[in-house]
Amino acid sequence: MYGTERKNIRPGTKVAIVLKKDQRTGNLTHGVVKNILTNSPNHPYGIKVMLTDGQVGRVKEIEV
Repeated sequence: MYGTERKNIRPGTKVAIVLKKDQRTGNLTHGVVKNILTNSPNHPYGIKVMLTDGQVGRVKEIEV
């Protein structure tokens, strides 16, 4: 599932995000959502979230 819609993401969801520093390479970082930072219902590049370890990035994949 893609991370472009806010309704699909909740705190505690396991996701793969791309960090700002990794946008060129596309390296994914895996973790659990702590906070949702994007207020709009969707975003073409992915919803911005903060992981439980404090890293911030845009959701590329929601892990099941």
